[in-house]
Amino acid sequence: MSSSTPVESGVRLGLRENLAQFMLLVGVNALVGGMIGQERTVLPLLATDEFGLDKYTATLTFIAAFGIVKAATNFFAGTLSDRYGRKPVLVAGWIIGIPVPLLLMWAPTWGWVVFANVLLGVNQGLTWSTTVIMKIDLVGPERRGFAMGINEAAGYGAVALTALATGWIAAEHGLRPAPFFLGVAYAALGLGLSTLAVKETHSHARHEATNHVSANDTHREGLTTAEIFRLTSFRDKALSSCSQAGLVNNLNDGLAWGLFPIFFAAAGVSIGRIGILAALYPAAWGLGQLYTGGLSDRIGRKPLIAGGMLTQAAALAWMAAVTGFWAWAAGAVVLGIGTAMVYPTLLAAIGDVAHPTWRARSVGIYRLWRDGGFAVGALLAGVLADLASIETAIYAVAGLTAISGVIVIVRMNETHRPALADNSVDDTD
Repeated sequence: MSSSTPVESGVRLGLRENLAQFMLLVGVNALVGGMIGQERTVLPLLATDEFGLDKYTATLTFIAAFGIVKAATNFFAGTLSDRYGRKPVLVAGWIIGIPVPLLLMWAPTWGWVVFANVLLGVNQGLTWSTTVIMKIDLVGPERRGFAMGINEAAGYGAVALTALATGWIAAEHGLRPAPFFLGVAYAALGLGLSTLAVKETHSHARHEATNHVSANDTHREGLTTAEIFRLTSFRDKALSSCSQAGLVNNLNDGLAWGLFPIFFAAAGVSIGRIGILAALYPAAWGLGQLYTGGLSDRIGRKPLIAGGMLTQAAALAWMAAVTGFWAWAAGAVVLGIGTAMVYPTLLAAIGDVAHPTWRARSVGIYRLWRDGGFAVGALLAGVLADLASIETAIYAVAGLTAISGVIVIVRMNETHRPALADNSVDDTD
């Protein structure tokens, strides 16, 4: 036990012991997901129908701006959470998110839409990162995968439901302003709950740190942020494998978010059906995580991460190869299943390896790489779609996703073996 880490009296780790706060944070994260969901169906169609953008690269600028800002904010969210506590960062994220739906309703030019997504990136980076960190704090090491499954299921379930709802609203009442009324409600409720009901969880991380044991000296407490960045990004085999897989995962999500609605519309699919297709992918993603997060606690992280990346690659190739609503619906569901295998498991693996005293910073750095994938995916997909076709862009991203899965198979070590008292292995180069 380190003398530099104080023992927190009255603090207990575990899902059952902290169930009320855990479920409150699940609800808050659903509202966070809804803030993205308000855009999934409507915004790509607004770009072409209302703002007259005829280049895919220009259309996807809103995703690029979102991804760059969210990635950077994730990094600072982890650092700020360690320095000032989790709750202040969460509340600040909701304050910054309040103008987003209002700007989307009334933006006179596309530049204002891009600015709204800059604010949305800050909102998501602060709020989603913090709810992840707070749940990891509360549950302790034994049920970390299950906790991340619940967290991500709530967020992406809300993405799906909101995408479906906004598609229906847009079909009935137009692309603006009605679909974005949901965002106004989400932001107001999220700020109220975070301010009045959410409790600080930093003491739980400090409590866990008093009992944390690692045989690997590189995972000791007291590392600098620069050292943590190098470990998470490059040196540690597990952490760096997770970082690259997270980047590629969100690279293909950026493509799905920005190009799939336009792809479907060009094939003559109605707005209402586009809303269904836009919802099926995050719905399978969200619901699947209710199972895959806990499954990773039982069988380990690596099989789900590698298998999920390869499943996503196959689903993307299928989406480019087929035509028709039902064929695309099947592909969207499989894509969501593959993402459900990966998403909570990557977060759980980061939590397995990182020391509790710098875990928030490691999560923030991982999420920096992961959400940087939105920007990379938007730029890559836009350029390829403009130079060749949307199908070419989809095939290219499918290939990158398959390569990422192979990297996990070759490089990543298993981070969670339930039969062992601790999960530490020699995992640095």
